[in-house]
Amino acid sequence: MKTFSILVLFFSFSLAAQVSTLPLWPEDEMPNKQKSDEKEDINQDDITWITKVQKPTLEVYLPPKASANGQAVLVCPGGGYAGLAYDWEGTEIAKYLNSKGIAAGVLKYRLPGSASVKESFKAPLQDAQRGIRILRANALDWNIDKNKVGVMGFSAGGHLASTLGTHYQEAFYSAIDSTDSEEIRPDFMVLVYPVISMDSKITHQGSHDNLLGKKPTAALEKQFSNELQVTENTPPVFLIHAGDDDVVPVENSLRMYTSLREHEVPTEMHIYPKGGHGFSLANEIYYLQSWSDRLTDWLRNLN
Repeated sequence: MKTFSILVLFFSFSLAAQVSTLPLWPEDEMPNKQKSDEKEDINQDDITWITKVQKPTLEVYLPPKASANGQAVLVCPGGGYAGLAYDWEGTEIAKYLNSKGIAAGVLKYRLPGSASVKESFKAPLQDAQRGIRILRANALDWNIDKNKVGVMGFSAGGHLASTLGTHYQEAFYSAIDSTDSEEIRPDFMVLVYPVISMDSKITHQGSHDNLLGKKPTAALEKQFSNELQVTENTPPVFLIHAGDDDVVPVENSLRMYTSLREHEVPTEMHIYPKGGHGFSLANEIYYLQSWSDRLTDWLRNLN
């Protein structure tokens, strides 16, 4: 625990460094862990693809103090709960957010199929809860307003982000240090072509099976169908999807939007006719790349 605290303290006072990577958990205190011979795999081809995560981290990107607006975002890359599109839907997003004065922490979270995880479906959420707490715990040193810390997720990372925003009533792990006194409820959610539901009619089956198993109980499917977990206290949401997405059906976002509206949760949604799945910032699709401008407008309006 002492080693972890020193690492965080060192980074907090390292003013010259705008990017640094922190361990999520103190050594030997990671919850839901079991011993295995599994090794983390990082494949750097067209994108950086990470599987079998063994040491979850938070890669923190800070804008210059002069441009920081106090907002921070926990970024959850997608990958069907089988891997992480770490740069495509992670570090590239963090750089974009920094350009708008927003701090970002890219979450390298454990995957439910890892041999090093005891209870599959708990591991990603445990890491996300810890990640948002680390952002808040370091708010003063990182020029963050604790009341302006949100979460952003892509595809299966969108499911994780929406789970963080709808399952904040309790932590999925026992507190281990002072960081765990921080709130786990995000102040806003940004969900990009997200998996939302575990309903077989509209879910992404790979994400469903990887997270819950091929034959989960009906109760577990309901618990992680996040459109069914919305309440009037769910944080505001920004939704983006393409109507021709043939991987994660647009009905995921439509159902979430409907539920949010029914509970009078402030919500903005943009459905583009084309774009498919996994377009990230859509820099090569001229009519779609402006979605990030809509997001910037929405985030500024939150302030």
